[in-house]
Parts: sequence; structure tokens; C-alpha cells
Amino acid sequence: MNMIARISILLFVVILLPDIYIYRRHLCRRALPPLWQRVLWWVPCWALLIGTAAMCSVRGFAPTDQRWLGLYLVAVTVLAVPKAVFAMCSLVGRGVAWALRSRRNYGVAVGTVLSVVTAAAAVYGFTLGTRQLVVRHVDISLDGLPPAFEGYRIVQLSDIHAGTLPEGLLGRAVDSVNAARADAVMFTGDLQNMEPSELTSCSADLRRLRGRDGVFAVLGNHDYSMYVSASAAVCADNERRLREAERGFGWRLLANAHSVVRRGSDSIVVAGTENDGRPPFPSRADYGRALDGVGHGTFVVMMQHDPWAWETSVLPRTSAALTLSGHTHGGQMSVMGWRPTMLVDREDCGLYRRGGRALYVSSGLGGFAPFRLNMPPEVVVITLHARHCGHAADAGLEKDR
Repeated sequence: MNMIARISILLFVVILLPDIYIYRRHLCRRALPPLWQRVLWWVPCWALLIGTAAMCSVRGFAPTDQRWLGLYLVAVTVLAVPKAVFAMCSLVGRGVAWALRSRRNYGVAVGTVLSVVTAAAAVYGFTLGTRQLVVRHVDISLDGLPPAFEGYRIVQLSDIHAGTLPEGLLGRAVDSVNAARADAVMFTGDLQNMEPSELTSCSADLRRLRGRDGVFAVLGNHDYSMYVSASAAVCADNERRLREAERGFGWRLLANAHSVVRRGSDSIVVAGTENDGRPPFPSRADYGRALDGVGHGTFVVMMQHDPWAWETSVLPRTSAALTLSGHTHGGQMSVMGWRPTMLVDREDCGLYRRGGRALYVSSGLGGFAPFRLNMPPEVVVITLHARHCGHAADAGLEKDR
């Protein structure tokens, strides 16, 4: 079942019921409007209903040409959601007026303002909001960091979602990564939306990524074939092509594996597992294999796409001092500090600590739905410090954003 079909009932309700309510309660309150006004009112509603039905009929998770999905989401968010906001405010206002025995429905005024704000926020979120790249600097102090790695600089990229990434954003992000002169670049998954063919237009930029000790990568849920309606052979070939593409960029793909980074006689381990998510997301991580041969007391940076795995797997099953994740996109919006992902993810964006161990969850660059509201695409520059060096823990950091 594709992404629109899964929420089709909710979409039909949001599109149709507010239009019926507003038409009957406000437009036809005193007299029936002229025919042309009635047609003008109902055409967008019927167009959205037909568009929803068409989207529900698509095989696979989404249309192959993902621009159609983006256009549909823009139309629903700009045309239908503001009406739903207005209708809800009007209904609440009617209830308040009835309770107070008043003839004034203040919900109409409130709903008018909020619907305009909602429409403007939607337009911004689908346009400028997806292009406002932020370079976020984070200092993290951890126990056990070898002396030679004091000040070690990691640049984290995550969730590129190449199929719907705004044009030019990846090039700017790569320029920012390279300007940071990273010791290591770490990509924490979701390079594509659905298929490796999406990478054609961005391969040149991805090959430009540079880190002194290399570019490390892990796979995210979108990097498998769970969103493609195809035979097992085609899905397996897609996964093989994606892995080959990442290695072709010069990246070290850590699929339940690790790599040792040395500075003189000191060393740290960069480990990465395949996606470790709760259903319906893939769960292919093998932490024992990823850390096979890694000695006790070794300083480990763990790359795992899904932050849900931190408390369920990484903390109890490994000694990793720092874990880097993505996946949530920070909900792709933040309103007065509230993010939709906070409803389902305990660690959904920013830095988190359990004792002397830390997790950083990046909001990433893109998303399957090309929308960002007060949650801009980000490149994260992480500088490591040893606690005994006197650094204030996580200085200058937005804690639990």
C-alpha cells in the first residue's frame, strides 16, 4: 500500500468535510450563491479528491516521478488544510457562543487569521524552507577519547533523499562540508527515496566529499527496496546498485562493519550497522559482527540510521561512546519547540546523553516530502573533546531541541 493510500480516509475527510461545512454554514447562510461562485468553490475540492484517488492507485510507495507527489502534497497543504483549520475554529467558536449564549462567533475571526497563516507557512515550507541550509557546530566531551584525537572533527550528513532534494542544495552542502576541513565525514543513511536512478544528477557532488580519514556511510530504511513494488530479483539488484554507487563515490560503506582510524599510537573505531528500526522499517543490524575484534575499552563512534536503536540496542549491546543517527528529519517542522516526531521518538533531534555516552540525531538535508518549516536542512560539525581536558560538556549546544 502506498503512502497516500495509508492515510486516504484522513485525506478525504480533511478535503471534503471542511468544504461542506463552510459552504453550508457560511457561503449559503443567507442565500444561494450564483452558479459561477458555486462552481469556483467546488472545483478545487473535486480536483483534490480526484488527485487523492489517483495517488492511491499508484503501485509502490509513491509515483516513480516524485514531482507529482510533491505537487499533490503542496495542493493539499495549501488548499485543503487551511480550510480545515478555519472549519475547526468556526465549530469551536459556535460551541463557545452557545455555552455563553452569545450571537458572536469569534472562532470565525480566529479561523480566518489561522487559515491565512497556515497557507503562508505551507507555501514557505515547500519553497524557501527546504533551501535554508544551516551549518551547526557542536562540541561534545566524552570519556575515554584518546589524547591524539582531542579536537577530532566529524562532519555529519544525513537523509539526502536525492529524489526530492531541491536543486543546488546538495552542492552547497558539500561545499560546506569540505570547508569545515573534517577529519572524517559520516553519512548516516537515506541517500535515495526509492531507487538508485535518483543518484544520477547528484553523483558528481557526492564524489566531491572529502575528509582526512575518509567518508564513512551506513544505509537507512530508504536505501533498501521496501518502497518499491517489484520482484525480489529487481529489489536485490537495486540494493546492490546503491551499495556499489556509494563505494564508487569513494565512501567506506559500513554494513555491520568497522574501520580503525589511527593517530600515531592512538586509535578510535568508526563502526556502522545496517538499519535497526522498529516495524515496518528494516531491522538488519548485527552489532556483534560490526564490532568483531574490537577490544574492550576502545573508543567507538557508532553510525546507526535510526535513533530508536540507541536505547534498545546500542546502549545495552555495545560500549560506543558516541552514536550518530538521522531518520527523523526533526519532524521537518518545529513550532515553538514542538516537533511532530516528539510524539513517537524519545530522541528525535539534537544531542542526548545517558551517563557518559552521547547520541546526536541530525535533522538531515532532505525528505521524501520536500517540506521544511523552522527545521532547516543541516550540516553538523562535531568536535570531540575528552572530559578530563577541562572542556565544558557540550558547550554552546541546543540541548534536546
